Amino acid sequence: MIKANDPKLKSWIKVKKDSDFPIQNIPFGMFSKGRIKARPATIIGTTVIDLKALSDLDFFDGIDFDKKALNQSTLNDFIKLGRPVWRAIRQRISDLFNKKNKELQDNEAAQEKVLHKVEEVEMLMPIHVGDYTDFYASKEHATNVGTMFRGAENALMPNWLHLPVGYHGRSSSIVVSGTPLHRPKGQTRPDPEQPPVFGASKLVDFELEVACIAGQGKPLGQNITVAEADEHLFGIALFNDWSARDIQKWEYVPLGPFLGKSFGSSLSAWIVTLDALEPFRMRPAKREVPILPYLEGKENRRININLEVQIQPEDGEAHTVSRSNLKYMYWTIEQQLAHHTINGCNIKAGDILASGTISGTKPDSYGSMLELSWRGEKPLQMPDGSERKFLKDGDTVIMKGYAEKDGVRIGFGEVSGQILPAL
Repeated sequence: MIKANDPKLKSWIKVKKDSDFPIQNIPFGMFSKGRIKARPATIIGTTVIDLKALSDLDFFDGIDFDKKALNQSTLNDFIKLGRPVWRAIRQRISDLFNKKNKELQDNEAAQEKVLHKVEEVEMLMPIHVGDYTDFYASKEHATNVGTMFRGAENALMPNWLHLPVGYHGRSSSIVVSGTPLHRPKGQTRPDPEQPPVFGASKLVDFELEVACIAGQGKPLGQNITVAEADEHLFGIALFNDWSARDIQKWEYVPLGPFLGKSFGSSLSAWIVTLDALEPFRMRPAKREVPILPYLEGKENRRININLEVQIQPEDGEAHTVSRSNLKYMYWTIEQQLAHHTINGCNIKAGDILASGTISGTKPDSYGSMLELSWRGEKPLQMPDGSERKFLKDGDTVIMKGYAEKDGVRIGFGEVSGQILPAL
């Protein structure tokens, strides 16, 4: 067992029972506050912990790593250090904040430099995303969408059960949680008998996903095996891959999504390490057809993470519209990385491998409005009496996630974003 995951650990920092951030979590992010422009951090309870300050005060001196990595505006250089360093830093933080450890607990002067209230800091984009790949790895989601457009008999394309389908997305428009996005404009073809028209999308949607943040990969031409994958994967964050369904429908044949997706995706501020999620691993989904050997391996394991989506109207209360779980993924993150690199594609620290929409087996566990309202045929009822087929201007979408076992809850905070009117 990873020592920092011990469910018996308690911190001298106060942590509420239902907190996403107990001492067993220790996620990583970036923050700013006043003259502090950008610093790497972790969080316990509601206390943000400045990692550069800990380093400057020599609390990491027993770990062999380049401390300049903690003096950057993103986590990328830290991620490049590799899993042995991530694990050592996380373990050292666990030791420092253990209630039995007095090193920092009795040092008020150091605490003044290291600890910050979460409400007093601004959370920043945690990584610079060089490349972003969006997969299509939930069988339930792929089946739902395929049924809508091709019928139940042809719901899954012939390749779907044989490989993790994916496409290369737009990294420049990935934004940190809390950043609003304007309704996109583009071409649509509402009447198939008429030419296309230009205007604001009428069918803006969310997509419930998680983002797997890559560590440094191998040189161009080499691949990463399923067995090696976890050494090259840093952690997981929540991810809302916004979609304009009407723009996407008109443009996507034959090359796939473009303007209907590239206007924005939202990433949560905290990245939870795979080490912290180790206790919540599960066996992979049952294969319906044999898969090729490069996608096999005992390291193929799903993760049991509860996921929730809320819609909050501009002048209303947040309302839960979906409860799903990452365990519904047919293709694991290890398989996604192995497939991504089997052709020699090089992965770099900070790259994102997104899961694709995560839908469960029941209608209230679907991961998009396209499915929840079934193309608008079954509008969702909101508490204020309004209906939602797709998102309206002013709506804020809030996604949350947590894993729980043996009395320990490991959470992600949230990823949120508001849809503003088209410019």
